[in-house]
Amino acid sequence: MLQKLDASGTGQGPAVTINRADYTAPAYWIDTVDLCFDLDPAKTRVLNKMKLRRNTDLPVQALKLDGEELNLARVLVNGQGTSFKMEGKQLVLDNLPDEFELEIFTTTCPAKNTKLMGLYVSNDSFFTQCEAEGFRRITYFLDRPDVMAMYTVTLRADSTKYPVLLSNGNLVDSGKLEDGRHFAKWVDPHKKPSYLFALVAGQLVSREQRITSRAGKEHTLQVYVRPGDLDKTEHAMTSLMHSVAWDEARFGLPLDLERFMIVATSDFNMGAMENKGLNIFNTKYVLANQATATDVDFSNIESVVGHEYFHNWTGNRVTCRDWFQLSLKEGLTVFRDQEFSQDLCGEASARAVKRIEDVRVLRTAQFPEDAGPMSHPVRPDSYVEISNFYTVTIYEKGAEVVRMMQTLVGRDGFAKGMTLYFERHDGHAVTCDDFAQAIADANPQSELARLLPQFKRWYSQAGTPRVSAQGVYDAAAGTYTLTLGQNCAPTTGQGVKEPFVIPVGLGLLGADGKDLPLQLSGEPEARSTNGTRTVVLTQASETFTFTGIVAEPVPSILRGFTAPVVLEFDYTDAQLLHLLAHDSDPFNRWEAGQRLAVNRALSAIKSIAGSASDTGAAALDDAYIEAMRQVLRHPALDAAFKELVLTLPSETYLAEQLDTVDPQRIHAVREAMRQQLATRLHADWETVYAANHDTGAYTPDAVSSGRRALAGMALTHLCLAAVASGDPVWPGKTLQRFKDAGNMTDRFNALAALVSSGHSLAAQALQSFHAMFKDEALVIDKWFSLQVSAPDRGGNILPAVKQLMKHSDFSLRNPNRARSVISTYCQGNPAGFHRADAAGYVFWSERVIELDAINPQVAARLARALDRWSKLAEPYRSAAREAISRVAAKADLSKDTLEVVTRALAG
Repeated sequence: MLQKLDASGTGQGPAVTINRADYTAPAYWIDTVDLCFDLDPAKTRVLNKMKLRRNTDLPVQALKLDGEELNLARVLVNGQGTSFKMEGKQLVLDNLPDEFELEIFTTTCPAKNTKLMGLYVSNDSFFTQCEAEGFRRITYFLDRPDVMAMYTVTLRADSTKYPVLLSNGNLVDSGKLEDGRHFAKWVDPHKKPSYLFALVAGQLVSREQRITSRAGKEHTLQVYVRPGDLDKTEHAMTSLMHSVAWDEARFGLPLDLERFMIVATSDFNMGAMENKGLNIFNTKYVLANQATATDVDFSNIESVVGHEYFHNWTGNRVTCRDWFQLSLKEGLTVFRDQEFSQDLCGEASARAVKRIEDVRVLRTAQFPEDAGPMSHPVRPDSYVEISNFYTVTIYEKGAEVVRMMQTLVGRDGFAKGMTLYFERHDGHAVTCDDFAQAIADANPQSELARLLPQFKRWYSQAGTPRVSAQGVYDAAAGTYTLTLGQNCAPTTGQGVKEPFVIPVGLGLLGADGKDLPLQLSGEPEARSTNGTRTVVLTQASETFTFTGIVAEPVPSILRGFTAPVVLEFDYTDAQLLHLLAHDSDPFNRWEAGQRLAVNRALSAIKSIAGSASDTGAAALDDAYIEAMRQVLRHPALDAAFKELVLTLPSETYLAEQLDTVDPQRIHAVREAMRQQLATRLHADWETVYAANHDTGAYTPDAVSSGRRALAGMALTHLCLAAVASGDPVWPGKTLQRFKDAGNMTDRFNALAALVSSGHSLAAQALQSFHAMFKDEALVIDKWFSLQVSAPDRGGNILPAVKQLMKHSDFSLRNPNRARSVISTYCQGNPAGFHRADAAGYVFWSERVIELDAINPQVAARLARALDRWSKLAEPYRSAAREAISRVAAKADLSKDTLEVVTRALAG
């Protein structure tokens, strides 16, 4: 039996598995909530007054309110004392009238809340995090997303220590109190579930911007940060303004509050949280200026600010009926933030780069999850701890499901479907089925409407479908026949899968590299858009015959990555080189380069018969090297695209292509490939650097960012070549680049080049970097991560990790800092982590147990570093299982972590 914490947070008992099939509506509805907080770090007093009414659609039941780590002082019904009892963590009241007022008075200790769920203190300020089940750590409540109420919140606190008092909605009153205290009263005009509640109190400063919507309404936007960080908020504010404008223009969804606030804190388990009108962010996704943030940071801030703002409608105005429907809001909103970022890119090449980056995340993180012990459908059927299901499957794969809907109904049709969705469900808690039905009903003639029951298998079936393709050219008939098949392997808890609806973007390239007209047999004329058409695979196998093909073409399949599947087509090197040189679809052009690299890497890995010292140094042949040279020299390709093509597939991605994984062999081969690219293309790297290293005055736009990325890649390869040859010129230039850089991107790229190449000058640069930025927490996170993620040379990384944990700047209690060292090592440095002596696994088990006692959410995410242990070769496999078992055997382990390791052992 699994362990489960009891009401006091200690002790053990049988775990409770929550099943989607068991959903029932709440026995009571809560119409209004009036909360009054007397904020004190050691003893915050919470007075909760609610108006409730019985759900008359259900039999009469007791009222059971959720609560955790609360001190209960008073319970009144209609102003009178009442009997109650405790059942585990729940406060139970019986014999209640049909409508009544309930008053609950509790106290809590935010200063001791290391879980960072509920109400907690960070840097002497108060913050909340209530998703998914944190509100029950603030007061007793029906803490579930389908209970939506109107909130009035009064905050009282010391006016000197906590001059800023914020909550959801609109500020309706404020003033002074006795004894140097003050108050602020907030009213949220929109119904919301408890997970969207928020409060913030502390010494904060804000950047403020007034805007006017398309409808002519004025709004105030505010970004709150700690004093000293205000100069790093301009980009976040600009991103918020762009988000408001984009959502109104693209989907007709306006800002619905007088003010919209973002607050940043350095202690936060997630990236950000969409609390209605009061978004709380990890500082990582707010603070940026050119001296402290890289181009990637600027891009991530834009995306996350957009994501949380877009939740205002997709998640807040329409929310989830239950947590199984989490992708209703998260998958949809990831899709929206991806579209937002692509639309802001403007030009086609920059949009393609964004799409490739998104797919890389899906392939390196979600596909392994789909194939591992934590595999689950986009709409899960059961869970023990909901926090464990904030996964790449819910978010990124969920976004791909929404993207397929848009593909099947068209961009305009999808916008119509969104309009119908809000007309039907605004102000309600609904399901994934409700969303899909609205998109289909708004487009009754679409393929989605016709295939909707089958399409919804994407929500119910786990796993990554594999699409096989075979092409046959008939010269006499002038036809090219493409046969597509699909299958999906059994996953945890699910056996045989029924066929999915899979849109497949297609193109056929002629010998001259141009797209051919696409006319299916029986059609009166060719149908394609820019040489591409989408066919829809719905059966286990289907055949498509194209006519009017005068010479054998090269098929370009799954253009734009139209579905989250693995494509199996036996491309020859000649075909891949043709696609790399000519494909009009940027995604498949990049994909051709990746396939060429993967084929060579896997061949080299399989050919290694001995130890990892046999690196297969000739993994890259002349044809591949020449193809990469032509990419670098191509005058029409932009720099960002070139950088993506020249980036080798990650060690994690390569591991997923193998049945049995030896991490050291994979690392050795990939490092050898990097060295070959460095030495064989040395002159081209010099040319690339010369052409791209000066981008003028700093702006984080796509073109300039791409040039800086390519220049940084060039520096890394030039340093790698120099280490091999002993030439001091380029390392010296790189160190000077590090010293002279006018922005963090160039400075960090130079530092990374020295560290990644293992050059002796890296130590000097690292010391200098720390001295420059010792007071910038987010920059020091980068400093830690860079050292931990460096190539493992002679087993040097784990000792470095242990040493860094002793550094005065390291703190296990800060999630960002813990992730920068421990998670980066265990999940971002496979060769350093997967050691033959098992020392990496021992370190992992100790840190998971240590973190679990402080912050179970961070611990559970770290625990997933060994999800794929069963694929490992010996001796890694046995050692990894032993480490997982060691964690699972720990008494009083949180249900967050225990669910992960138990599923890992069973997988």
